[in-house]
Formats: sequence, C-alpha cells, structure tokens
Amino acid sequence: MASLSCLVLLSLIFSNFAHSLAGYYTSKPLAYNVPKKPMNVIDSCWRTKSDWAINRKALADCVVGYGKATLGGKYGAIYVVTSPYDDPVNPKPGTLRYGVIQSVPLWIIFARDMVIKLKNELIVNSFKTTDGRGAKVEIAYGPCITIQGVTNVIIHGISIHDCKPGMAGRVRSSPTHVGMRGGSDGDAINVFASSNIWIDHCYLARAKDGLIDVIHASTSVTISNNYFTQHDKVMLLGHNDKFIADKVMKVTLVFNHFGEGLIERMPRVRIGYAHVANNKYDEWKMYAIGGSANPTIFSEGNNFVAPDNRSSKQVTKREATNWQNWKWQSSKDVFINGAYFVPSGYGSSAPLYTRVQSFTVAPGYMVPVLTSNAGPLRCLVGKPC
Repeated sequence: MASLSCLVLLSLIFSNFAHSLAGYYTSKPLAYNVPKKPMNVIDSCWRTKSDWAINRKALADCVVGYGKATLGGKYGAIYVVTSPYDDPVNPKPGTLRYGVIQSVPLWIIFARDMVIKLKNELIVNSFKTTDGRGAKVEIAYGPCITIQGVTNVIIHGISIHDCKPGMAGRVRSSPTHVGMRGGSDGDAINVFASSNIWIDHCYLARAKDGLIDVIHASTSVTISNNYFTQHDKVMLLGHNDKFIADKVMKVTLVFNHFGEGLIERMPRVRIGYAHVANNKYDEWKMYAIGGSANPTIFSEGNNFVAPDNRSSKQVTKREATNWQNWKWQSSKDVFINGAYFVPSGYGSSAPLYTRVQSFTVAPGYMVPVLTSNAGPLRCLVGKPC
C-alpha cells in the first residue's frame, strides 16, 4: 500500500509539472520537417510576401529571360478599374480601356471581380501593367488585346478566352488619337512591332485565331506561368516566312502549362529565336514545337507527355524540307508516353542571356511542381499569394 501511495504521489507531481510547462512547450506536427512545395524563380520573387497588395509594383522586378527589362507601369500611378463597360472611341474613366490608352505610365488594378466584353480590340499603350491580382477578371466573348508599336507592357493574372474578331471602325489608342482599324483577327493577345513585353499567370483558351501572336519584329518578350487549353493554333512567333525583320525576335517561354485540348503551335517559330524552358505539355493533337524559315529553338528542361496516338509522338515539326542545318536542340527535357524530340543543326543554341536576364533552368522532372500554379492566382489581401 505504501508503494502504491508513493506511485500515486509521484504521478500527481509529474502531472502538475507537465501542466506547468504547457504554456511553454508545444509539440511539433509530424510534417514539421517536410519542405514546402518549391516555387519557380518568378513566383518565389513575390508570392511569399503578404504585403503584395500594397507593394504591387515589386512584381515588375521578378521577370526573367528576354523580357527582363520590362517595366510596365512600375513608375506610374495606380489606376483602379471600377466598371466592365467599354466604349472603343470615347472610353469613360474607371473602365479598362480608359486606363490602357493613357500616355503616362499606369499600374492598372481591379476593384472587384468582373467580366469585360469588349466592343472592339483593346489597344494598349506603352508603360502599362494590367494586374488582375485580388480579383477574378475575364476578358471574353468579344475582341481581345492588341499590343502594337509600343513598349513596356505587363499583363498579369487575367483570364482571356472566347475571343472574337474585331470590327472595322474607329478605335482610340491614346488620349489624342482615334484611328480607323481594319478589324482584328481574333487573337487573345496580339503583340505587333513591340518590345519589352511580359505576359504572366494568365488563362488563355478558345480564341478565333491564335492565343498569343508575337509578330512584325517584336522582341524582348517573356511569356511565363500561363495556362493554355482548348485551342488549335496556340502560339505564333514570327509574321511570315519572308518577313526578314523578325530576325531580331527573341522570346522566352517559361513555366507555362499547355493543358488539354491543344492541337499545335506551342509555339511555332519563324526566323527568330525561342528559348522554351521548364514548360509542361499535357498531350498535343499534332505537335508541340514547330517552325519554318530557319528559326533557332532551344528546348530546355521541359516535360513532354505525348498523346496516345502513335502518329503524333514527335514533339517537333518543321514546315520545310531542307531543315537539317536549323539549330533545334533539346537539353534536360523529359519525354513521357513515347514523346521524342528531333534535333538538328550544329553549334550551341543557348540563349546567351545577359547576367540580369539569366535564370537557372530546372531538370524536366521538376516541371509538374514548378508549373502547378500556372494561370491566374486567387490572391487574398494580407496573405502570401
């Protein structure tokens, strides 16, 4: 009995001691030492910060690749879109069109969720950022975006889908200029004779023509973190096979997710240069990467999942017969379900980035994680995005 009493007393003493420590010690969950899911180099630059909503312009510092120098509206005021209404000739303050045509730099944000059905193509002026973070913003069911003869444009976090051709007629492109337009082709985003362009974290699907066209000697472009789906001719880089001015074109295509229902041109390149790095390809109906007129293409660290169709396993397609000397090379790519890349040419096709443009390309097996948040993000104010 004495021994039992001692045990009870010791138990009570230990219980009280443990209770006294309860405010000082908390057991760690079992997953405490499990590392967080890695982010790609663009996202890790800004998404971990909870103050993104009051420090939006820091996004402009996060681009990599050929579009690295793109400023967008970094040195301009914040402009808030409050209405989805559109007037192509005399846009009203508070509308998206009124913001993008201004002659001064602007960082454009949205007061709430909205679907913007444009009445004609949206012509974007230089030094503009269209930033959809914090709202669900769609440009859809009408003509979409034209970036023509300008520089320093950022488009981030927008869903652009079901785009229609524009109509012939008057469209305002600046506060002082209204021009006659012949009617746009129905691209989701058309980049024409422009430079320093960054398209990031957008959703693009079902346009009448291409999802993104980069043409007429446009250059210094980065296309990143976008989700592409349900479309035929996805992306065209280069105007036509005889437009020699496109030799200046340099495009970085990185961390994008090419989803289901895509057929071809991811991208198709003419004459210029494309660095296609760390993109995820979930099947294609015809081919993934194509080209004509002797472009240079460096495919690096991509993740290619071929379709089940035996005749469509090849990643590459040349729209020519004498292509053996074209520089098309593959490095660190991952090929799944029978996918294969046909290389050609001699010598290096590396992008030759400047120090500030360069970034480390991950091996292809990491791509599903690095692209897992492609497309617009649902960012909450006061929390990391």
